[in-house]
Amino acid sequence: MRSRLSDTVLVCDDEELIRWSLCEHLEQEGFRTVAVTNGKECLDAVREHAPSLVLMDLKMPVMDGLTALRTLRDTDPDLPVIVVTAHGGVESAIEATRLGAVGYIAKPFDLREASLAVQRALAEGRLKREVHYLRARGGGYAEIIGESPAMKRMFDTLRRLERVDAPTVLVQGESGTGKDLVARAIHGRGPRRNAPFMEIDCTSLPEQLMESELFGHERGAFTDARATKRGLFEVAAGGVLFLDEIGELPLGMQSKLLRALENRKFRRVGGVADIPMDAAVVTATNRTLRDEVKAGRFREDLFFRLHVVPIEVPALRERREDIPLLVQHFLERLNKSFGRNVRGTSGEAMELLQQNRWPGNVRELRNVLERTVILLQEDVIQAADLPPEIRWQGSPASASSGGCPFLLPEEGVDLEGVERGLLEQAFARTSGNQSAAARLLGISRYALRYRMEKFKLA
Repeated sequence: MRSRLSDTVLVCDDEELIRWSLCEHLEQEGFRTVAVTNGKECLDAVREHAPSLVLMDLKMPVMDGLTALRTLRDTDPDLPVIVVTAHGGVESAIEATRLGAVGYIAKPFDLREASLAVQRALAEGRLKREVHYLRARGGGYAEIIGESPAMKRMFDTLRRLERVDAPTVLVQGESGTGKDLVARAIHGRGPRRNAPFMEIDCTSLPEQLMESELFGHERGAFTDARATKRGLFEVAAGGVLFLDEIGELPLGMQSKLLRALENRKFRRVGGVADIPMDAAVVTATNRTLRDEVKAGRFREDLFFRLHVVPIEVPALRERREDIPLLVQHFLERLNKSFGRNVRGTSGEAMELLQQNRWPGNVRELRNVLERTVILLQEDVIQAADLPPEIRWQGSPASASSGGCPFLLPEEGVDLEGVERGLLEQAFARTSGNQSAAARLLGISRYALRYRMEKFKLA
């Protein structure tokens, strides 16, 4: 497991050879390192460099490790500290652990052992920070952020699933609401958390290849099948298989999936032996499957099999009170990604963000904030910094110009440029799904294809 380049390890030891060897090895592992010689320098370096972890000797001049550790616990209780001690100093190491050190390594030590200890401590520290982050914001579940009534109802269902090994779960919601996060939370908090989580997008492959991906194939089953291949149902044994966009699955594959779910066994393509199925199945769709059943595009019997435990992920416009939490969450991530220090938004900017309809939901909000942070010149997002489509929807003209959500600027517009821009936005929000893009734009697929050819977007 390689470290991230953002992880800085502070090495505090009065022995030059140990400082050098630890720093050299950790840098080869991908860490940044800072080296100091005593506890006082360690405290100063923590303030200056904000390290991700401290490796600290206990016996040092000027200020020993235990004294420095006591001070660190008061000023930064979440900073992971691993103490380094010589043989015979185990009692001091135990005292350091009592004071909050996450572990200790004894001299002489193996550099690989020290590297593993650092990586374990960093992983635990990241998890602790995520827990504190969610608690500080009053709510959330796993990586899903929200404290609105609609989200709390969903979290309640997810918590109940932690104790139940449900064979099938159906996650429904519009594009961009975070259905994949819900699927990962079901796996990560459920009884199958220690087994694999496999996922596949049902729009990504033609029917024959989709069957091979799910069920596997025997050697010679079809052209290019030069070796036997295990499918995702086998690979995910004991764990969870996530089928995203299940509403797009062809009818022929729907019947094969239903048979596997009903019988809890399947055959590889070209195979004759039944293979037991030991994988829970989580499916997700942005379609209303009941409507798809009525239209003849989805099997009713498969719908009832998948609909055992339904979870509805609310659209962002149905939980506007969560937008400030999401904005702060994304700003913290974007600050780290782009090396920025954006502190938040003005009241007017936040009002515009909360008024927006967000047809692309949380994904669209994240993309808007990413664009804004990249172009921002100050450290607070003002209303004028938001994209035009966000600003216009809050203007008086949007409510008085025949329902048009856009305000025509005084200098006019390039109409074809606007049309092409809307097409590109629709494709970005729907990950290139033409049917969904047409629905966003309120036009037919034929009209969409005409415009794609017009602007050479095909």
